[in-house]
Amino acid sequence: MDVSVPTAGKVAVDGRWRTLAILSGAIVLSMTTWFSATAIVPELMSVWNLSDSAAAWLTNAVQIGFVVGALGASLFNIPDILSARALMAGAATLAAVANAMLLFVSTPETAIALRFVTGVALAGVYPPALKLVSTWFTSGRGFALGCVIGALTLGSAFPHLLRAFSGGLDWRVVVFSTSLMTLGGAFLMWCYAHEGPFSFSRAAFDPRQIGRVLRSRPVALANIGYFGHMWELYAMWGWFLAFAQAALGTWDSYDAATASLLTFGVVASGIAGSILGGYLADRIGRTATTALMMTVSGSCAVLIGFAFDGPSWLFILLAAIWGISVIGDSAQFSAIVTEVGDQAFVGTALALQLGLGFALTVISIGLVPMAAEWLGSWQWAFLILAPGPLIGTLAMLALRRAPESIRIAQGRR
Repeated sequence: MDVSVPTAGKVAVDGRWRTLAILSGAIVLSMTTWFSATAIVPELMSVWNLSDSAAAWLTNAVQIGFVVGALGASLFNIPDILSARALMAGAATLAAVANAMLLFVSTPETAIALRFVTGVALAGVYPPALKLVSTWFTSGRGFALGCVIGALTLGSAFPHLLRAFSGGLDWRVVVFSTSLMTLGGAFLMWCYAHEGPFSFSRAAFDPRQIGRVLRSRPVALANIGYFGHMWELYAMWGWFLAFAQAALGTWDSYDAATASLLTFGVVASGIAGSILGGYLADRIGRTATTALMMTVSGSCAVLIGFAFDGPSWLFILLAAIWGISVIGDSAQFSAIVTEVGDQAFVGTALALQLGLGFALTVISIGLVPMAAEWLGSWQWAFLILAPGPLIGTLAMLALRRAPESIRIAQGRR
């Protein structure tokens, strides 16, 4: 229970869980447009005669668009100037429209451009949502942001479930449905994305603020931790299906749907990881939780290669532990920024953290298949991800020793 401000605390207790549930649902709905093209790549390759590289850009364009949108928002302090309600609802609407326009294009170049716009738009949903939820929580903030990351994780896992069970689904239905779902998310945000009783200060446009954010040592350490985490996360999510297909192909029995179901289970297990990470962070400390999670996930990146040829139970066990730990710390880096950063520019700091972090994923996503090709097998390709969580862990331990860490999680650093 929030007790720092008695009256405001009662208001927060009365409405914060309802708000968190609604906003988490809105995020799941909105983020379906991010992964909508991923679920229908085989159909789009046939319809537009796409090459493998062009098909990959349907996913990469969203990633790069998000980076551009997040960094642009941080440069102009948009999350700290505009109302979160208007920004999130407007951005989700733009994402829905850009996604729906795929139904009317005939060239891959136009489709890739629309995916880029979708990514830019989603940068107006996810970072402001983290800030908004933080205004409803002081104690319990780590758990609350863990739920938000869990919502993102559910959206990330959805394409693999769709691939496993709905292989014959018309691609137009997928595009139309995800656009409609995102409009539903925009409606929920417009109606319910109100700031809580622990609002951050309202800022005026100040382009110099991004420099102040970069020079803040505790924020910088939190960002380094996040960058190490992101180096691993999206490359693991993006390539685990290919890794699983290669591994399962060495076993006695295997069918095409098994790898997709396993990948869905691994990514979806991150929902439990996000909630568990939030629970632990609010009790044993954020730096302790992030260091623990990255130690476990980095170890899995190394160890899973040993289980590549089986036994199956060991492979699945390591994959599940990796799926839980690889995302379990994600929300806590953002929570730390809301606690140690300049309170007038929390949104700017979050957008900068996410933008740079997602930019780093473009590199690691590209390096993993190169490593597999160089090694001649997928078995040890994920070793290239291990340095990320190692560096992130060292940054979190350094932050734990910093005097500013006393502000983290009300002293539970």
